[in-house]
Amino acid sequence: MRKKIVAGNWKMNLDYNEGLGVFSEIINMVKDEVTGAQEAIICSPFIHIHSLVQLAKGYHKVAVGAQNAHQAEAGAYTGETSARMIKSVGAAYVILGHSERRQYFGESNELLAKKTDTVLKHDLRPIFCIGETLQEREANQHFDVIKAQLAEGVFHLDAAQFAKLVLAYEPVWAIGTGVTATSAQAQEIHAFIRKEIAAQYGQEVADNTTILYGGSCTPKNAPELFAQPDIDGGLIGGASLKSRDFVDIIKAFN
Repeated sequence: MRKKIVAGNWKMNLDYNEGLGVFSEIINMVKDEVTGAQEAIICSPFIHIHSLVQLAKGYHKVAVGAQNAHQAEAGAYTGETSARMIKSVGAAYVILGHSERRQYFGESNELLAKKTDTVLKHDLRPIFCIGETLQEREANQHFDVIKAQLAEGVFHLDAAQFAKLVLAYEPVWAIGTGVTATSAQAQEIHAFIRKEIAAQYGQEVADNTTILYGGSCTPKNAPELFAQPDIDGGLIGGASLKSRDFVDIIKAFN
């Protein structure tokens, strides 16, 4: 039975006190309203992580993650944060390969493979993002793009390592645009991803891999998306900044 997850990505939003306030609201709402076994994750800016971990202590349904990690163990990389540092403050997850990192910071599949290795070495779970741009979809290249991102980014892992990953499909054309892939479009890609995993690692590993949808997911469309057989939750951007919206998305599984 694969884990159902709703992960929030705060991106570069919320100052320290704002972040603690939103997170406290989320924890209290989850305690009061979420009846299923689904896990909520907040991936915050680095400034929040230690404090959010302290707030979440003793409550197994809410975890904390980072939005990025450097591929090196340590060194002269001004402004960067290592996986070891992230682990030391109690985070459990790290987003890798988000489309914004790929687009604005030039992160390649090869670099992301190195980051994945480093994150796993420090017993953190990567939320590894894959997905196509509008141009790639219109050129009918979306399956090839996703296949390459998997092959070059994570398929070098052995089955035990791969089992620690959460995958997130984010159609780049639907992030922050208000445009959402239809549930059928999203399901088609999620099923394709699971088929690729099965070809690489076998059906059991594929069946146990959590794959999240990450493209303008809202309380309104979450129930239909999460009802699809291969969609196991969401990677939520803007709606994760609003405690009510985020928890309502989590409750789509109730």
